[in-house]
Amino acid sequence: MALTIGIIGLPNVGKSTLLNALASAGAEASNYPFCTIECNKGVVTVPDERLDRLAEILRPDKVIPSHITYVDIAGLVEGASRGEGLGNKFLHHIREADVLVHVLRCFDDPDITHVFEGVDPVRDLQTVETELFLSDLDRVGKWIGKEREKSKAVRKGERKDLGFLEKIKGLLSEEKRIDQAGMNEHQLEAMAELGLLTQKPMILVLNSGESEEADCLEGQVSTVRDHHGHEPVVISARVEEELAELPENDREEYMRELGIEAEARKSFIERCHSLLGLVRYYTAANGKLQAWSILEGTKAPDAAGMIHSDMRDGFIRAKVMSYADLDSHGSEAEVQHQGHLRTEGHDYIIKDGDVIQYLFKR
Repeated sequence: MALTIGIIGLPNVGKSTLLNALASAGAEASNYPFCTIECNKGVVTVPDERLDRLAEILRPDKVIPSHITYVDIAGLVEGASRGEGLGNKFLHHIREADVLVHVLRCFDDPDITHVFEGVDPVRDLQTVETELFLSDLDRVGKWIGKEREKSKAVRKGERKDLGFLEKIKGLLSEEKRIDQAGMNEHQLEAMAELGLLTQKPMILVLNSGESEEADCLEGQVSTVRDHHGHEPVVISARVEEELAELPENDREEYMRELGIEAEARKSFIERCHSLLGLVRYYTAANGKLQAWSILEGTKAPDAAGMIHSDMRDGFIRAKVMSYADLDSHGSEAEVQHQGHLRTEGHDYIIKDGDVIQYLFKR
């Protein structure tokens, strides 16, 4: 499954630096607003200890991990929903992302320009949130206009979409996120087609710089948490970028000097993966071991179809063993000997950690 993570925020908060830290993407990170005009992209491997262990056991000729694409979207400014700062173009890029990573500046550096005075992550968060709500409000308003034209030929009691959209508009005007619980299938389809920015899963990142005081940083974490309702991730994008550029031995020494036990970028990448409600499974065939990220609840034929449509159309069955069994017993032959190799049909739902060989008509 091709996952796209959109990195958003005000200008000069560290979005390009974070992308470089995650993907060694070489994105320009300069001290002026709209340094990033076109989107920078970086493809990031999802950390996966299970894949390494499976490679030890199965000894494939080739190992292919799962990937996420990160997109560094140019800084939004106040008025972006009205086109300020090329806002419409940037909002379009945001709409194409599966998950949003909102970078908030928590470092004080007089040498790096900020669009506002002083460090205030909640103010910055509210500024961008407002632009996202205004963009969604404009989008729903346009849909309502189209529905009103269509409803002229429909009896009043049958104008279901119009009333639904008016309710959505009212909530957005109050900057309230839409609760989709209880919506019927038709309404859920309408929500998916609308693609509202404010409905996208979001991770808040507090970019702490390199030398922020712990007490000050904890205070910023607390205020952001209280405002948004979710725990933000604290990352020094600059430090992570420097770590990503170092050889492994030098990286470990530098981490010891800084008192860092693990690279924040690795757990961050995994969090982006899990936020989408994904599971990871593996295929081992023709000398190739590959990890696949799919939505939880995906049935075997549909999962096979992500590899190739012919595999879905010609699906017969799947030979399945769990990573836990393979790790425990050390070989496919021993898993089969212990009776843990299963044959599953069309209704089988893929589980996290499954190792699968598909059988299909060619």
